[in-house]
Amino acid sequence: MTALSRRTFIGAVGAAGAAALVGTPLASAASRPRAASTVYVGSYTNSAPAGHGLDVAQRAAGSPALTQPHTVGKLTDVSWFDRTSDGRTLYVTNENEGSATGTVSALDISDPANPKLLGATSSKGGSPTHLSVHPSQKYVLAANYDSGSVVVLPIKSGGKLGAATDVQQHQGKEPHAHQVLTDPSGKWVLAVDLGTDSVYVYSFDTGNGKLKLHKQITLPAGAGPRHLAFHPNGQFAYVAQELRPEITVASWDAATGAFKPIAVVPAVPAGSTGDLFPGEIAVSKDGKFVYATVRGPNTIATFTVADGGAALKLASSAACGGNWPRHLVLDADEKWFYVSNQKSGTVTWLPRDPATGLPGKSAGSLAVPNVNSVFFV
Repeated sequence: MTALSRRTFIGAVGAAGAAALVGTPLASAASRPRAASTVYVGSYTNSAPAGHGLDVAQRAAGSPALTQPHTVGKLTDVSWFDRTSDGRTLYVTNENEGSATGTVSALDISDPANPKLLGATSSKGGSPTHLSVHPSQKYVLAANYDSGSVVVLPIKSGGKLGAATDVQQHQGKEPHAHQVLTDPSGKWVLAVDLGTDSVYVYSFDTGNGKLKLHKQITLPAGAGPRHLAFHPNGQFAYVAQELRPEITVASWDAATGAFKPIAVVPAVPAGSTGDLFPGEIAVSKDGKFVYATVRGPNTIATFTVADGGAALKLASSAACGGNWPRHLVLDADEKWFYVSNQKSGTVTWLPRDPATGLPGKSAGSLAVPNVNSVFFV
């Protein structure tokens, strides 16, 4: 990886982590998950302490706890997940720290508890950190952090991936593509680049697997956009800025592919100091709440949504129960948060109050060294 390693550079930028901010009142834990589920957990194998790559855990009906994890062999530096709409094939990024190029692996998950590796394909760039399956179910899109590029990989019969049909190289002093996803309309592909402080909007030809740059939207220098999430109405998006503790609110017009920043909202209370690095961002299904993890104070920031999605307001900053919350996901019922805390090597789960949207205190944890993300199937 380059000197600006996505796993290590943040510690060199800021001072030692600040104390955790005061949590919100405990949400009711009376509601429990309705059914058993399989959960995939990704971790870094090439960082100390070494993670496992891909763990498969179970969540029993009536309990939020992740249990009985087992490791799927031969998978390195697993850091992101997505699956096909039929639920039969899982795709994961393999960052492969220290290698010139990473890979994307395909796994047969017909039996979710026992994934079977179908093969790995070059991402045509260094440290692929994010991927998504295109709605056409014909391609996987991946973002290469180290090389600052976006790659298109065709899905072949049986779920294996073919050689890249396109690679879009971002230009600038130090491009670092961090995310690539399709907008809710299915018409446009958006890529978020931390190094160029930009969001790229591409049109996509599903016939030949080629991207074409439509617009590059530049955010203020040093913002470090990391990930974005759309409001359920498809008219607004929220960008977590990694290098400033802020969320950019943008309007989105799917008819024209117009992405327009309209507001910037702090992700931490006024007066916060020390390391303040947002990680993941998520939106509740009802569109009433936006959530972001903040590394340093190790919090979940909860925002209330107003004006149909156009306005955010920081409502609380609650302790996440671990150190360095890289990723957050809500379960299908949105009754529990699952937070991947990289430095403490724990996945913590916290109840969510369905009325206020606020997280309660951590109710348990699963130990996974250098954990980075959780994916429910």
